[in-house]
Amino acid sequence: MRTALVGYGLGGAAFHAPFIATTPGLELSAVVTANPRRRAEVAERYPTTHLLSSLDEVWSGNFDLVVITTPNRFHATHARQALDHGLNVVVDKPFAASAAEARALASIASSKGLMLVPFHNRRWDGDFLTVRKLLSERTLGRVHRFESRFERYRPEIKESWKESGDPADLGSILFDLGTHLVDQSVALFGRPLAVHAEITTVRPGAKADDDVFLSLTHENGVRSHLWMSALAADLGPRFRVLGHDGAYVKYGMDPQEERLKAGDTPATPGWGEDPEPNWGKLNGTPHRTEPGAYQDFYAEVAAGRPPVSPQDAVTGLEVIEAAKQSATTGDSVRL
Repeated sequence: MRTALVGYGLGGAAFHAPFIATTPGLELSAVVTANPRRRAEVAERYPTTHLLSSLDEVWSGNFDLVVITTPNRFHATHARQALDHGLNVVVDKPFAASAAEARALASIASSKGLMLVPFHNRRWDGDFLTVRKLLSERTLGRVHRFESRFERYRPEIKESWKESGDPADLGSILFDLGTHLVDQSVALFGRPLAVHAEITTVRPGAKADDDVFLSLTHENGVRSHLWMSALAADLGPRFRVLGHDGAYVKYGMDPQEERLKAGDTPATPGWGEDPEPNWGKLNGTPHRTEPGAYQDFYAEVAAGRPPVSPQDAVTGLEVIEAAKQSATTGDSVRL
């Protein structure tokens, strides 16, 4: 599949290009960026890849797949344009600004018989794969609580659209880290029945929410407690899963992101392996983390099997909308 990557910031450079370029059945045919420094980086690392300056150049380029990793506010617009031109699409998170907009995109893709895939790569984090395996094997017995955190300590505010107070920028921590946490919870336990949320802005001068807690109640009785914060000076466990027969607790982040930033690829020895000192604990005993496998996302795309359903992105956005309502009223919101 001839693939055009639209955008070459951190997402394009670290999370998309290395996998498109190395996945059998895919070809990194073009990168769209007008930034001179980023164009030079692409030319050095991917010398056979064409450099395009605008999205309009994609429509006449005879591509099969377009990967959208532009700033959040453009995701849905660019995805719709690609679908209208008959192209399969991978869309970085957040998939759209609203559940209604996401449903409309899914409808267009379905009517045209095109793949439309939300890029929820965190389903291939090693720690998440470990949790999924423990649940599938019923190692913990009946699970009643799933705790998940993406916490950072960044007291200084960066000037970027991710910290923007303009709702159109979709720059809050809820849309950023929260999108991952909600998707992982939905992938494990399904669409929640109810949402309760606390959404706050705690850093002086911050314009977008930077400290959020969500409680999701699932049909099977599991409660997902999700934390995301930019001002956590002491980081809690990445996962804490409690069941009738045991518990799994894991600290620290999946190593794939840092290895990608360092220039590694899935071909690098030890790719996806979590160092033994970082393993989580199953009932107090160290338990090997499953290897992370971001490469599996694009392997599925290349095989024509969408690895994530657009409906899951719709559900995630429904949860985010319910969370905003709950934070405003103080009440739980039923979906």
